[in-house]
Amino acid sequence: MKLTLLALLPALAISFVSCSKDNNNETPETKLSVKLSANSTLGSILVDGDGRSLYYFANDAAGANTCTGGCELVWPVFNADNLTASVIGKGLDANDFKQITTTSGKKQLSYKGHPLYYYAPATGGTNQQEAAGATGGEGVNGVWFVAKPDYSIMLANAQLIGHDGKSYTSAYVEGVGKTIYFTDANGITLYAFSKDKKDKNNFTKPDFSNNGVWPVFEGAVGAVPSVLDKTLFGTIDVFGKKQLTYKGWPLYYFGQDNKVQGANKGVSFPAPGVWPVPVKNIAEAPVF
Repeated sequence: MKLTLLALLPALAISFVSCSKDNNNETPETKLSVKLSANSTLGSILVDGDGRSLYYFANDAAGANTCTGGCELVWPVFNADNLTASVIGKGLDANDFKQITTTSGKKQLSYKGHPLYYYAPATGGTNQQEAAGATGGEGVNGVWFVAKPDYSIMLANAQLIGHDGKSYTSAYVEGVGKTIYFTDANGITLYAFSKDKKDKNNFTKPDFSNNGVWPVFEGAVGAVPSVLDKTLFGTIDVFGKKQLTYKGWPLYYFGQDNKVQGANKGVSFPAPGVWPVPVKNIAEAPVF
């Protein structure tokens, strides 16, 4: 009996070592498809699993890819199949991502309604994707920005089309031409009220009975695109709600936009220019 036990000891030892390795979880970790990275200048930004920066295009105001032709060479689409919580980095929510199809038939991932891209500038006659950690695409032409999880304001570059179905320019006269204006983090258009004063909401009633028509844009000042000055944003108290302001202008949504990304019907309601979209160079709100 003693000889039998001695003979089994080596096998038992091997089995124990094998079990110990399994219990130590020495299997390779699942590689992340998208994650957050801390950038010393821009803060927390979205990158792919290899650390390459991801960007959004302000021209994609309605949530569809509008980067076609030669644009595709400089700004290749970012895609990841079977995106689940297991391949998404800490601080990101799988529900914020969606796979879309471009007009050229490519699969592309969007984040909070914004299609995501890489930056591949031409170098030596060929387009090369920038290295991990680089953010050279930030602010290009005033319409390309790194994707971030904490934007309070984003920019859209689109044609203004009022509730009357007519096209308007940034001067609020009928005409064709894109305007770069403010949206929330999900691309929903924001507005200012021409009758408001500096840090004074003159529209909303104390009981919020008219808030459904022009809902106040609630929230704190978070990240903004690098072409904007964050210090020009603030908040005011409106009957217990915190409303975001820019240059003293309280910011609102338009109820008839129905939270549809890219809709900007409020520019002509009740008449053109009464409720303009906020833009970078809007004049300071008047004090009196």
